[in-house]
Amino acid sequence: MNQIKQPSLLQSVIPIVFLIGLLAVNVLQVYGDGALDGANQLALLLAGTVAGIIGVYNGLHFEKIIEGVSKSIHSALPAIIILLLIGALAGTWLLSGVVPAMIYYGLDILNPTIFLFATCVICSIVSMATGSSWSTVATVGIALLGIGKALGIDEPIIAGAIISGAYFGDKMSPLSDTTNLAPAMAGTDLITHIKYMALTTIPSIVLTLIIFLVIGFFYKGGAETGQVNILQEAIVSKFNITPWLFLVPVVVIGMILFKIPAIPALFFGSLLGGVFAIIFQGNLIHELFVDSNVFKSSYKAVINSMTTDVAIVTDNELINELLSSGGMKGMLNTIWLIICAMIFGGVMEVSGMLKRITKSIIGLAKTDGSLIATTTASCVVFNATAADQYLAIVVPGKMFAEEYKERGLHPKVLSRTLEDSGTVTSALIPWNTCGAYHSGILGVATGDYFMYSFFNLISPLMTMTFGFFNIKIARLTDNNLKK
Repeated sequence: MNQIKQPSLLQSVIPIVFLIGLLAVNVLQVYGDGALDGANQLALLLAGTVAGIIGVYNGLHFEKIIEGVSKSIHSALPAIIILLLIGALAGTWLLSGVVPAMIYYGLDILNPTIFLFATCVICSIVSMATGSSWSTVATVGIALLGIGKALGIDEPIIAGAIISGAYFGDKMSPLSDTTNLAPAMAGTDLITHIKYMALTTIPSIVLTLIIFLVIGFFYKGGAETGQVNILQEAIVSKFNITPWLFLVPVVVIGMILFKIPAIPALFFGSLLGGVFAIIFQGNLIHELFVDSNVFKSSYKAVINSMTTDVAIVTDNELINELLSSGGMKGMLNTIWLIICAMIFGGVMEVSGMLKRITKSIIGLAKTDGSLIATTTASCVVFNATAADQYLAIVVPGKMFAEEYKERGLHPKVLSRTLEDSGTVTSALIPWNTCGAYHSGILGVATGDYFMYSFFNLISPLMTMTFGFFNIKIARLTDNNLKK
């Protein structure tokens, strides 16, 4: 039997340097925002191949590599199932009017005397309802930017309020891909992750709202609310908006509070959304799926909303982007990315490279607080070097997962740290896909809105503060392993 050599530090960093180089070419030189459509997935596979070659060179058998990859992918299966169910839920909640109702009533919060505060709140609500900071910025965000400009408020400050709210909602929404990705990498579940993340996220958004409230007092002027009214009119032109629609999310939240697992709760929530679509949006269903047989059109509407594309077309182009969903099909790109990331992580782990790199970094982290700070810094570095928020969650997640367990820290500590730093800082880096996207959509340079994106700046500092002062740092015990 061949002796398996432990990889050197140089060998261990080669696949990561190779990966970062490919990602940089994909994002900065060739594909831009389209890099997530396949180029970055292939980059992960190629980097995994490089790691595998080094592993074989060190005496590792190919069968062991496949075994490690299989184990890695298996650990992500619950997250993959949840992502599919979230696609189904997003579709039926759109068709039933649940998401449009959240947007409609969220826009009512707008108050000209506290515009920045209200902007952040509105974007939080819309982003939480849709699970997408990108869609929120590209739709409601653009409308709010126009209103703020009419009030005489500087564009960078408005952009900061929009992005702060959008990323708060993105982080706390179970529909968000990054909110599902972080617990999958850390080894915990979605609901546990969101509940624990609220401990740092809510104080961060409260501080953010206070800052925007204070800044808002320096601006005076009359409100230009016409754009908000236009958005609301576009929604009611297609949907029957009623508070009764909120029964659907209330039931799902209730199931979660009663500790029903996420998979059955989300599945029931998607089915309930379909039922409410038939009850409240009969006219819309008939418009989308014209058929003399009511049962057939209703059945087709619900199934299609759960599985494939559904788009509600209004006279307002801004709102049309929010009123679309890809169902389960729309989640396949993210699932593809997760599988490729788990292949890369599996090879790095079974070959010992991940452990070798982590050991070198962790040697500097003597306390739990410094470990959390090191994780935070790693996420920011990957956002700056790999230029992608998904990789800023995936790679540090795989690197530090074992160390957190060895130190007796619950996996939800890692998942929270990944989101508090990996997700939010992506919007602050000009060459990151998120930073480039938001800057292009809003027409405000990343360097200009950077200092006003208070939530995105506060979140990583908040998670490090909790770590250094040992505030609500969960540890592995027999009682909380299931929580």
